[in-house]
Parts: sequence; structure tokens; C-alpha cells
Amino acid sequence: RGLGSSARSAREDSWLKSLFVRKVDPRKDAHSNLLAKRETSSLYKLQFHNVKPECLEAYNKLCQEVLPKIHEEKHYPCALVGTWNTWYGEQDQAVHLWRYEGGYPALNEVMSKLRQNKEFTEFRKERGNMLLSRKNQLLLEFSFWNEPVPRDGPNIYELRSYQLRPGTMIEWGNYWARAIRFRQDSNEAVGGFFSQIGQLYMVHHLWAYKDLQTREDIRNAAWNKPGWDELVYYTVPLIQEMESRIMIPLKISPLQ
Repeated sequence: RGLGSSARSAREDSWLKSLFVRKVDPRKDAHSNLLAKRETSSLYKLQFHNVKPECLEAYNKLCQEVLPKIHEEKHYPCALVGTWNTWYGEQDQAVHLWRYEGGYPALNEVMSKLRQNKEFTEFRKERGNMLLSRKNQLLLEFSFWNEPVPRDGPNIYELRSYQLRPGTMIEWGNYWARAIRFRQDSNEAVGGFFSQIGQLYMVHHLWAYKDLQTREDIRNAAWNKPGWDELVYYTVPLIQEMESRIMIPLKISPLQ
């Protein structure tokens, strides 16, 4: 009876430990180091501004007056990659994508200088009166995606955002390193990013199309390429949520 009781106790103890101990993948590096471009140290900031509907026109005008001054001023180590209004998706929304060449030190330098810029301080105050809410994320580029560079228009842009299950970023990167080759025939791939600060395990894919019908045709054509269906099959289970925005660039956007 004593031996049976001891064995049972040992099994219960082992079972209880199994509830709290989980084997982990013995990787030796952060996924940011494994997935990001090593040849550059650029950091990206993605901003979402939900604008009061009656203020959207004034908001756009204000941004078009002030943002180019930051983008073109060599004093600031940053560049405006693109700026848009959401056309389909969340309405009355502005989206801005900035690049900081030099990573976090460049970001800190820009923020410090802008706090001393009276025009920008007034801009933020006036802009704040037009907003319902705002949020941002700091991002890195996937190593296998194109560098987002200015392009001529007219184009519409799709920002596809994926909330991944925690712990699946490496898998996502491995699959998309192969999948991206299926989506470059028409030069539609603009950039691919993953979050570092803000909402985590977020992935953003940015695409450019001439119009909605062209988008439909290009996406349908991918299914005729051997291997695309398999990659979609394996990446879908990694996703918790996904969202698509169709966006129209402002006149000042380098991505037209």
C-alpha cells in the first residue's frame, strides 16, 4: 500500500509540473535578428489617425503643408515613405508610414528636434483637435521583401494586416520568404514589415495596384501557380485576425 501510494504521488507530482513547464524551441537569437534586413538599420513607424469626419479635408490640407518640410529637411534623419486616406476599410482614417535611417537613435534624434520645432508643436496641437483617436507601431522590414521606394501613380494601395499567434513569426517568415516570389510578376509588392513596439506579432504587407479589378486579377492569377495554394494552406493557421485596407495616396506621398 505504501509503495502504491508513493508511486501515485509521484505521478500526480509529475502531472502537476507538466501544467506549468513547457518545452521551448531552443533558438539562440531574437526573431527580429533572424527576419530583418541586416544590410540596413532602418526603423519604420506606422501611424493610424482616426479623423473626425467633418475634419478630414482640413486634416489632409494641414498634413500636406507640414509633413513635406520634415521629409525634405536634411536636419531630420527620417523620410516619409507614404501617406494615405483609407478608401475601403475603416473610414475617415489617415495612414502614414515613416522610415528612420539609423534605427532607434535616429528616431530619438527626430523626436527630440521636433519637440523644439515651434511650427511642428503648433501642427500637433491643431491636428489633435481633428482626431478621434490615434495609434502607432514601430516596425522592421522582412529581409525577403522589396525596399519600399517611391513610385509613380496613379495607384491604389492595399495594406493587409495580420495578427499572428504568439510564437509563430519565424514560421510566417519562412513561408513568406518562398511565397513572395509568386507575387512579384506585376511589381505589386511594395513592402513587408513586422512589429517591434505597439501591437506585437503584427505583420503588414503593402501592395500597389492600378485599380480594384487589377487587384482581383493579380490575386486570382496567383492561384494558378503551382505551390501558392500550399503556402496559403500552411500560413492561414498562424493567423488570429486579419484586416485589409484599400488606401488612396495624398498628393505629397512618395508612393503614388
